[in-house]
Amino acid sequence: MPVKLRLARHGRKARPFYYIVAADSRSPRDGKFLEKIGTYNPIPDPAVIEVDQEAALKWLQNGAQPTDTVRSILRYTGVNLKFALIKQGKSAEEVEAIYTRWINEKEAKIAGKKNRLAEEAT
Repeated sequence: MPVKLRLARHGRKARPFYYIVAADSRSPRDGKFLEKIGTYNPIPDPAVIEVDQEAALKWLQNGAQPTDTVRSILRYTGVNLKFALIKQGKSAEEVEAIYTRWINEKEAKIAGKKNRLAEEAT
């Protein structure tokens, strides 16, 4: 059974809200899925993304293929970084150290964008 990590659309017309799910590639977009691993809300700026990193890593290690959009979401949240470091054979301490440094830089960029947007709004 080929598994894909993909988006399942919810929300009303013109107000999308997505679940990030692990699903059989043959099932319909909003149909049956194996596990919900996160959410993605593209409406606010910056978009709100929540991902269960342990579940996402589990599915990636088991061979699930993410769609292009989910791959970019996983890259944005750092799951792809962790997966790549694990595949390279880094120890758990090394992975955590690299990931922590990366996430601190990422949070600073996001805070800068929020500040810039708040200044433009006033």
